[in-house]
Amino acid sequence: MSKVVILSGAGISAESRISTFRDSGGLWEKYKIEEICSAGCLDINRDKVIEFYDKRREELKNAKPNKAHKAIAELVAKYPKSIKNITQNVDDLFERAGCSDTLHLHGFLPNLRCSSCTYRKTIGYAKQDKDERCPKCNSLLRPDIVFFGESAPKYTELYREMDDCEFFVVIGTSGQVINTDFFLNYKMKERILNILEPSPVINDELYTKVLYKPATKAIDEIASAVDNFLKMH
Repeated sequence: MSKVVILSGAGISAESRISTFRDSGGLWEKYKIEEICSAGCLDINRDKVIEFYDKRREELKNAKPNKAHKAIAELVAKYPKSIKNITQNVDDLFERAGCSDTLHLHGFLPNLRCSSCTYRKTIGYAKQDKDERCPKCNSLLRPDIVFFGESAPKYTELYREMDDCEFFVVIGTSGQVINTDFFLNYKMKERILNILEPSPVINDELYTKVLYKPATKAIDEIASAVDNFLKMH
């Protein structure tokens, strides 16, 4: 398993103009989360759900990876066996920055998946045909997104990676969905927290370095610390 785990949230992509839950006037503000991102929403609100994710793909099409995405991609390329890049984000900005082995905990926006089986299909930034069915089992396809209240199977891999983590980097997540403090343990020699401002659910005293600034402003210091650590270990 990896010595370094980088866990990112919405804050890292916000600088690429990807809307977050809390953006004032953003895409999410025009919809109720329970209507478009909660378990069962497709059964009662299918057209609106698909419309929402179509708009998110359109937004993603016009976004570009920022300095933080690119720096992490460069680190992973340099130390492919020692760093695991994990994100709560469903966008493809890490992939476009050159990071091909990112673990997406909550799904992947450019994909559709079957409602019943394991079939997946990439549509990129196109609109979804709401009536399209799985070629394997004939069930309706849906956005490849983990809705609130649904199981998140990729968490198993997250926990496995954290078991051997010696250097934990948290970027752009408030801890509201995943409380990063939970993963901190005696094995970790370094723990970096980078968010815009203090979070009520994160105890910043548990981290060896805290950077309250945008990811693009903090990434050089983070990348240097990771690079130095791996050179010595």
